[in-house]
Amino acid sequence: MELEVLLKAQKDVSLRRIGEKVLEGKRLSPEDALTLFNSNELAYIGALAEYVNRQKNGMFAYFVVNRQINPTNICVYQCNFCAFGVLKSDPRAYEMSLEEILKKVEETYQQGGREVHIVGGVPPHWKVEDYVGLVREIKSRFPQMVVKAWTAIEIHHMAKISKRSYEDILKELKDAGLDAIPGGGAEIFSERARKIIAPYKANAEEYLEVHRTAHKLGIPSNATMLYGHVETYEERVEHMLKLRELQDETGGFQVFIPLAYWPEGTRLGGKRTSSVDDLKTIAISRLFLDNFPHIKAYWITLGEKIAQIALNMGADDLDGTIEEERIVHSAGTKSPYRQSKEKLINLIRSAGKIPVERDTFYNTVAIYP
Repeated sequence: MELEVLLKAQKDVSLRRIGEKVLEGKRLSPEDALTLFNSNELAYIGALAEYVNRQKNGMFAYFVVNRQINPTNICVYQCNFCAFGVLKSDPRAYEMSLEEILKKVEETYQQGGREVHIVGGVPPHWKVEDYVGLVREIKSRFPQMVVKAWTAIEIHHMAKISKRSYEDILKELKDAGLDAIPGGGAEIFSERARKIIAPYKANAEEYLEVHRTAHKLGIPSNATMLYGHVETYEERVEHMLKLRELQDETGGFQVFIPLAYWPEGTRLGGKRTSSVDDLKTIAISRLFLDNFPHIKAYWITLGEKIAQIALNMGADDLDGTIEEERIVHSAGTKSPYRQSKEKLINLIRSAGKIPVERDTFYNTVAIYP
């Protein structure tokens, strides 16, 4: 077996031991993950991750025909890592009308879209009924569309301004037609780093509690990690460990999405992380998060070429057509705003994988062998 040959050739005893654990199907420890982060053996780490990925997903790589809608960039939190959120008085501020949003959903529906992904700023003048009403309007007009909306940060904000529980808010959203919640807002769970990059938004425990509550109510969710800013490798591992523990408890996470930090236009500044770090982070997340069925190579933050390589280093999903992403683009990504279905199929094929069109819940819509 190719992996066994790779293990025997590995001179580093610690790395060889980790490889043996992977081959035996044993869970990696936080110390193992940290060893991998500190290693320069990218090809070896990627091979281990791809072995695990193929055990879970074979040669399939997934995408969805979807649209991301960012209804407003007005935000009370003004996080230091973010170039998207602005104050209402800022000349760059915008707020889409209901009809504008519904028109975009209709365009996607007419193109065979299956999901609308809604996330944006947290405006000080919105009430809970504004968030709920938007979900209800979309679902009532397009009942076939899956509504994946509002991060844990927005749900925490709704609970705070209404003095209600997460469960109450999520039940109301679910009754209005909410099908799933995205993973944004996790950033990095480290309290030290969070005080620097996002001092005012919901903390790690609150983020996790929103997702725990959603899972108990039968609402699946995604999980993210923003990396490449001020966090340490230890803090990345701590972040993933908290997600793995919650997944052990609820089983409600569908996919983990490492998000590369883009610094342009942010108060935090800094430099873009390297492609090596991108690939290593994806590979290690596949190895460490053994209870997550999917790892996403988000082409918006990675770029097309690195996302393709990631499909052979542990990732099995590219996200989707997206249509109009504004948040990462405001921070300097040079990726396109959208991808056609045909382009995603070709990207996956060129990476040597079998393209699978999916819905939000990873049910197969079509296979393009």
